[in-house]
Amino acid sequence: MLCADDPLPFSPSRVLIAGVTGSGKTTLARRIAALWDLRHVEIDALFHGEGWTPRPTFLDDVRAFAAEDRWITEWQYTSRGTDRILAPRAQLVIWLDYPFPLVRRRLLRRTIGRRLFRTPLWNGNVEPALWRRDAWTGDNDILRWQKDTRHKWERRMPHIMAEHPHLPVVRLTHPRQVDRWLTVARQDTDR
Repeated sequence: MLCADDPLPFSPSRVLIAGVTGSGKTTLARRIAALWDLRHVEIDALFHGEGWTPRPTFLDDVRAFAAEDRWITEWQYTSRGTDRILAPRAQLVIWLDYPFPLVRRRLLRRTIGRRLFRTPLWNGNVEPALWRRDAWTGDNDILRWQKDTRHKWERRMPHIMAEHPHLPVVRLTHPRQVDRWLTVARQDTDR
């Protein structure tokens, strides 16, 4: 496993960003896509259809972009089968393993903003209004989801590394490490 100060042994063309909900996977994917000229595929946009229903073509869409030469995406929907498609094709995993209080604050800020301003998301969906009684319960309880899955990657990484020895993992434990790592990656790109 690599850390923020370790140089990459090569310039990857297919990258997965792992981390708990609210860690900043999509934001980092966009930054790296611009830095390395990779196509960013936002996997939530492939999964969520109208009315928050799963799109029936989801796995076919994942297979299609995974077959391409250059991409970056958030590593999500593993229970839906994305592991079998993405991990064998990926060349690098970046694991955002931040402290829980930090990701909790980020998720709260993001969720409140999206709900307050009715921000359109994937395929015309919007999160429930902030003031709705059911906005924080059941399927809408993103905070519970985050809490319930916060140790997912910590438990999975040893298995991922054993099953996919070709796949280097960069573990970043704080946003300052991301910035430091991106500075090194930018310098490597400029060479």
